[in-house]
Amino acid sequence: MKTPRPSPSKRRPSRKEDAAKEREIRALRRRVGAFIVLFVLVAATLIGRAFYLQVLCAEAWQERASEQHQKIVRLTPQRGAIYDRSGEALAVSLEADSFYLDPTRMRQELELPPESEVYRAHARDLARVLELDYASVLQKMGTNKRFIWLKRRVSRDQAKQVEALTLPGVASIKEHKRWYPNGRLAGQVVGFSGTDNQGLEGLERYYNSTLAGGQRYLVTRKDATGRSFGSSRHVVKGKLGSDIYLSIDNLIQHITERELSEAVRASGARLGTALVMDPHNGEILAMATYPDYDPNEFGRFSAAQRRNRVICDAYEPGSTFKLFTLAAALEEDEITPETTIDCEQGAYRVGGKTIHDYRPMGELSAREVFKYSSNIGVAKIAERLGVQRFHHYLKEFGFGVQSGIKFDGEADGILHPASRWFPIDLAAISFGQGVTLTPLQLGRALSAVVNGGELLEPRLVHKVVNREHDQSNVISRHVERRVISPETAAAMREMMVGVTEEDGTGSRAQVPGFVVGGKTGTAQKVDTVTGGYSPDKLVSSFVGFAPAHDPRLVVVITLDEPEGDAYGGLLAAPVFSEIVEQSLRYLHVPAQVETVPSPSVDTSRPKVDNFSPLGPELLQIDSDADSMPDFRGMSARQVLRTMEETGLNIHIEGYGRVVKQAPAPGKAVDPDTRLSVLLQPPE
Repeated sequence: MKTPRPSPSKRRPSRKEDAAKEREIRALRRRVGAFIVLFVLVAATLIGRAFYLQVLCAEAWQERASEQHQKIVRLTPQRGAIYDRSGEALAVSLEADSFYLDPTRMRQELELPPESEVYRAHARDLARVLELDYASVLQKMGTNKRFIWLKRRVSRDQAKQVEALTLPGVASIKEHKRWYPNGRLAGQVVGFSGTDNQGLEGLERYYNSTLAGGQRYLVTRKDATGRSFGSSRHVVKGKLGSDIYLSIDNLIQHITERELSEAVRASGARLGTALVMDPHNGEILAMATYPDYDPNEFGRFSAAQRRNRVICDAYEPGSTFKLFTLAAALEEDEITPETTIDCEQGAYRVGGKTIHDYRPMGELSAREVFKYSSNIGVAKIAERLGVQRFHHYLKEFGFGVQSGIKFDGEADGILHPASRWFPIDLAAISFGQGVTLTPLQLGRALSAVVNGGELLEPRLVHKVVNREHDQSNVISRHVERRVISPETAAAMREMMVGVTEEDGTGSRAQVPGFVVGGKTGTAQKVDTVTGGYSPDKLVSSFVGFAPAHDPRLVVVITLDEPEGDAYGGLLAAPVFSEIVEQSLRYLHVPAQVETVPSPSVDTSRPKVDNFSPLGPELLQIDSDADSMPDFRGMSARQVLRTMEETGLNIHIEGYGRVVKQAPAPGKAVDPDTRLSVLLQPPE
């Protein structure tokens, strides 16, 4: 009997089959586990991100969402005020109405299409009252916006007229408008700010960040397209700007501007400048330029009229510069006030050129050289100093660099390096030609002489007051360095007093009841066409201090291109006298009883300035065709001019200034002699 075979369906799986199935189950479990882990990680990441955004960053995102739903309109903030030293307002911010239009609200209330006659009538009324273009106003009324500016910072009269119209959708908000209550007074100093509250010129510009304060905003709601909706509007206030108190004195500024303007008009000058300083602390009490302008209407005036020329314009000072030559020589013990100087009877040859005085003068003391403004005498004093020492003192007095005053656009002036000076440069610079400076630099250097020898940093701002925190920052006196000794300064002050005596060049600077000191100046201007000095374009100037026994004021006056007799002693000195007399009376300075004694002098001396024409077009050179002229230090142009005057045929080689010539100066020459000069640039 056969044994039956088992059915395939009931066959037990082999070991291999069991192992394969087990592996498949484990793989499935791994995939499920991995999926669960991935799911948990993704869920945790999403939950963590949601927590970060919704909890940790909630404030930032809420602020961002709020910004996206808000329309922000910048408003003019309340700018800090500018006052003079006694608290008189020079620049203030006043509230003014700014009108805007809500066209959507206007349509909702009128329930009329923008094409209707009612809209046209309203547009005509607004355009008439606000002095706007009718078509522009009508076009704004037809938009779908909720906020459009009509006109900002209108006058009070215009605001009343608009309010009287009671037009739907027309509303106003308070902004601040800059106003200068004294008009033209100190206009070039204070400057002005524009409609966007940004300082554009003067102290308004330099101290803009201090004055401007924080921005104000008008906030409205807007939809996704950027259009305003709803009627909710509110103003976010910014912090107040700080107030600035100047060193300027309102009344002294007024006196200075009035006297300067009268002098410019009377003399026919192109323009004039005036500076009044306190020599002991560097504070500027008055600073004026004429013609002036009104910052309330700055758009009506040219940039030239708005320019503060006391700080921003440099010029050749002429004879007023002589006081620094003598101060340096006194400090170096090269001279005393009684040192005798031979003034060569009015003609003196330096570096191939002849310097002339206004009239022939012989031997004078250094005091008299200064008193009668002898170019020759001062040039000889400069020779005793030498180039290096003289240049050093001019740098010490602050020439050739900015003074450090806090004001945009200050000029450096020109003082060439000593290595570029030739003998004629030393002579010319000693009496104020070949060097340029600003009236401020001149007043600052003079203050160093008047106060006993200390060079101070000039100041226009006395203090800054933060209204938000009720804090006051006073700008203190700052001494940069000592330039000369008190003894030298005292000697120079005494010599300057001599200039204003009856026989001095500055006698018209005298002030009734007071002894004053000063120095006159009459400087030729460079002709921009010829490159030489102009014979008829002059700068008349006077610098001085008062009272002599206890100086309270230093004053610098310049008149540019006056007509007729343009001497500083005739035109600028009387302006000094008027300003000082009225200012001392205002400051309650008692008149002097005693006077400062002066040496006996010859009253036949001239009372006017001297100036030496050293430009190549006006150079006075004594030439002799029978002998070789002295060309050393001359330019090629000056050599050519000498050739024209003498008829000599001279071979010119190189460029710059003459450093060598053949034959030597003074040697006899004839038509067969070969004449040559070698020019080299200064090292």
